[in-house]
Amino acid sequence: MSYYVYLLTNRKHGTLYVGVTNDLHRRVHEHRSGTASNFTKKHQLHRLVFASEFERIDEAIAMEKRLKRWHRAWKIQLVEEENPDWNELLTER
Repeated sequence: MSYYVYLLTNRKHGTLYVGVTNDLHRRVHEHRSGTASNFTKKHQLHRLVFASEFERIDEAIAMEKRLKRWHRAWKIQLVEEENPDWNELLTER
């Protein structure tokens, strides 16, 4: 099984949300449908712009916690290194 740390946003350089999941498609769908998080629902954070895969849940959770402590500028730099145009990385199945 794989685990994912991911970043959602509403637009380039917009509000950011960091999460962790074992099913990226399901979790992104939950965010888009408004059933996952009041924060993502309130800020309409539906665009997946970063995801990193891990083999172990403890590694994924540790990374999520690190990212949540990062300065906003560092998170933006991370996205732009992997996804410079802030493109949507996951379309609905």
